[in-house]
Amino acid sequence: MDVAGNLSALLLLLITAKVVPSNACDSGMYTRDEKCCSMCPRGYGVSVSCGESDTQCEPCTGSTYSDEESATEKCQPCSECRGAHCPSCHCPGGHFLLSENATSGVCHPCSVCGRGQGVLLNCTRTRNTVCQPCPPGFYSEEKNSVSPCLPCRTECKETQVQIGECTTHHDILCMDKDVPILKGEGRRDENSTDLGSPEFIPPEDSGKNIIPVYCSILAAVVVGLIAYVAFKCWTTCKQKKLLAKARAGELAASGEGEKLHSDSGVFLDTHSLQEQNQLNKAAKLEPKLYVNLPPHKQEEVERLLADTSRGKDWQRLASLLGYEEDTIDAFSRGEDPVHTLLTDWSSKESSTLEVLCAALVNMERADVVENLNSANDASSVV
Repeated sequence: MDVAGNLSALLLLLITAKVVPSNACDSGMYTRDEKCCSMCPRGYGVSVSCGESDTQCEPCTGSTYSDEESATEKCQPCSECRGAHCPSCHCPGGHFLLSENATSGVCHPCSVCGRGQGVLLNCTRTRNTVCQPCPPGFYSEEKNSVSPCLPCRTECKETQVQIGECTTHHDILCMDKDVPILKGEGRRDENSTDLGSPEFIPPEDSGKNIIPVYCSILAAVVVGLIAYVAFKCWTTCKQKKLLAKARAGELAASGEGEKLHSDSGVFLDTHSLQEQNQLNKAAKLEPKLYVNLPPHKQEEVERLLADTSRGKDWQRLASLLGYEEDTIDAFSRGEDPVHTLLTDWSSKESSTLEVLCAALVNMERADVVENLNSANDASSVV
């Protein structure tokens, strides 16, 4: 009887010994050989989970964190920080940690300051970029997140002329003196003997826009030369045909000249008459240049084309005369674009009244053509 009681007490003791270790294991997990799994402390993450062997831990680096003891949690990335270890996290370059509350935060990209703004405070690990508008005398030409506003230059080089003031978006604009863009030649006032000085047209935004303007002007010159050669060839052929027709008609009428000789008793040299007629007709066929018009007639043409009630006809005229859009846009920024257009065009050898009238007829500006014809007739009478 005592032996049976002893066996019962021993069995109860073994069962109690089995229960106590499970209550004492903090992780609540066991290996296959029933050992309690260890927990990784704060700042460490699980590298190998508990199973065949005990839990293996590794320290969290500067880009990861762990803010609690665990037998299962690995180190978390710092893009989403939580808990007391958030301040130890580091966002990737170009980002900063935006704390939403005391226990969490998210990495956000640093802000970029726009044109006309400079960096007052650079972006850090926990602070976004702070921008400020450029004050007078300073500028910022491009977007960035590191550069402050730059001071403007005080003057251009000796070989350059200033064509634009410094603004918050760009430095002072300079251009070489040997390639100016004029906005209008000086006109002689009725009560003054001085000619106005040429002025420059500043580019719309940056000195970089000047290069396309130069290229457009060069292209317009090339097109003008080609048009001039074609016009010369056409004019020469036309003159030859007209002279040949006139010579044939005069030869047919040579008998009439001989009749005059016999009736009046005065010798009439028909060959001399032919040469004189040919010279007169050739003179009439010579193209009349726009630049030879009287100044008051040129001003009347400019006034008619500048009439805003009919729209911007001068731009259509410039296009028909072979100018590119960039050159037309440069003219439009001047004080008197119509005067600038006709003055620039009249400097070319192909600037005849015939070419101008053809373009005006295409634009249905019969009023300007009539004005030019009246000027042409007056000069012919003189």
